[in-house]
Amino acid sequence: MAEAEVEIKQEQKAEQQKEESEKPKKASRSRKKPAKKAAKVITVKSKRKRSIARGVGKPGSGSIRINGMNAMTIKPEEIRHEILRPVYFNEITKGIADGMDISINVKGGGISGRAQASGSAIAKLISEFAGSDTVRKEYMRYDRHLLKDDARRVEPKKFLGPKARARNQTSYR
Repeated sequence: MAEAEVEIKQEQKAEQQKEESEKPKKASRSRKKPAKKAAKVITVKSKRKRSIARGVGKPGSGSIRINGMNAMTIKPEEIRHEILRPVYFNEITKGIADGMDISINVKGGGISGRAQASGSAIAKLISEFAGSDTVRKEYMRYDRHLLKDDARRVEPKKFLGPKARARNQTSYR
């Protein structure tokens, strides 16, 4: 009889262990918090002459800032148009730009090079944020330099002359 009681107790313990394994485990104190849905943040860079523009785009209210300034306050007006040319290219790009915040940091070069580098960075941000290939193809058909950096650089000066290729004039008398 004692053996039968021992077997019954073992069976009961086995059943309890099965029930415990089927129950969901309690959350521990060091449980990780659920990850927030990450916003789509895009970073690009663009070069033109000696200017380098770095841009960050994320979903937002449609503000465009160049070196911390609102792009609509940039003077002269021609430079502002050069910077915002990719935004007002067509209705699709305008709609995409209205749904995102763009921040551009530009350094180096002169005012025209900075404007062209900023415009190129904005075009890259809009085409990448769109997610489709149609905007990129439209930009490439309109102006290739909006999406492709200008690889030309100033050639360094060599010895025996005033510039990179020019040589001093020779005199025989």
